[in-house]
Amino acid sequence: MTASPRDPLVLDLTASAADLTRQLCDIESVSDDEGRIADAIEAAARAATHLEVTRIGDTVIARTQLGRERRVVLAGHIDTVPINGNVPTRDAVVDGEPHIWGRGTVDMKAGVAVQLKLAVELAEPVFDVTWIWYDHEEVGEEHNGLRRLAAAHPELMQADFAILGEPSNGEIEGGCNGTLRAEIRTRGVRAHSARAWVGHNAIHDAAEILQVLQSYRPREVDVEGLRYREGLNAVMISGGVATNVIPDECVVQVNYRFAPSRSVEEATSHVVDLFEGFDVRVVDASAGARPGLDAPLAKEFIEAVGATPQPKYGWTDVARFSALGIPAVNFGPGDPSKAHADDESVPVAQIVATEESLRTWLSRA
Repeated sequence: MTASPRDPLVLDLTASAADLTRQLCDIESVSDDEGRIADAIEAAARAATHLEVTRIGDTVIARTQLGRERRVVLAGHIDTVPINGNVPTRDAVVDGEPHIWGRGTVDMKAGVAVQLKLAVELAEPVFDVTWIWYDHEEVGEEHNGLRRLAAAHPELMQADFAILGEPSNGEIEGGCNGTLRAEIRTRGVRAHSARAWVGHNAIHDAAEILQVLQSYRPREVDVEGLRYREGLNAVMISGGVATNVIPDECVVQVNYRFAPSRSVEEATSHVVDLFEGFDVRVVDASAGARPGLDAPLAKEFIEAVGATPQPKYGWTDVARFSALGIPAVNFGPGDPSKAHADDESVPVAQIVATEESLRTWLSRA
């Protein structure tokens, strides 16, 4: 990879997927600063004459138009969470295995590197393929590049099956849990803390909310053969105006991760019922995605990879494909528990295995 302040970054697509991972991770692309990496990916894709390339903002879409009977989408996001001394990348050994260490190695530039290499090299895949590399995944829903693409150009996402390169330890993870965030308020009366009996302490009233959460037992739910684990947790709490004032308001933010068998409406009702008597305001919610593993292409992919599918506990953009009626799975190198960690690192062997699996599936006779 070569670059200067005035020249666009040039990716070496003849390098291995592991080396391409290093190249991509060394291009800083914290959310809202994806322009340079999008430029580099777009240039690499446009150099492949078998790809029809469209750029919308910092989202790059590359498509084959071979007249195949079936089309698949492979997608990955190109942004990362903020850097904390973990760029540039370096080689590391973890538990005796070679790793690439650095921000974005797991979430999810190793997956993007595999996809980009295959996109450029596979001129005659057995399916028509749409490759999507999108921006703003690590920030608010309203900024997500795939959400914007689905709203403005759903025709560019249409396919019979989709694979999102989210880290899954090189295994197939079907569907995803839904997520809901609610603010639960208590209200009191302000007073001087020296005469607390004149007022009413809203923070003290939050103890009942915390007790509900402490005693809550999350469900484990079977959906199409996969067992999803739910979760309900306080994630933030705020209240008070000064150290000598009895607070008149306290807000507990709660995050509910719910199985894809529940709709957003059902999840909302569940949370409202749990906190009956409190002021409950749902401020953000996204539906989950059923596994869709009974779709013909999903079955073929599972067979080709030779893996036993697992559930995806976190929310991912597979839900956007599911909302369009497209079955989708997560499949990418890297341990999800290392996503966003300061010691984020991806096993080189998983990059190699992921590339081999996808190459075999897309090229098989």
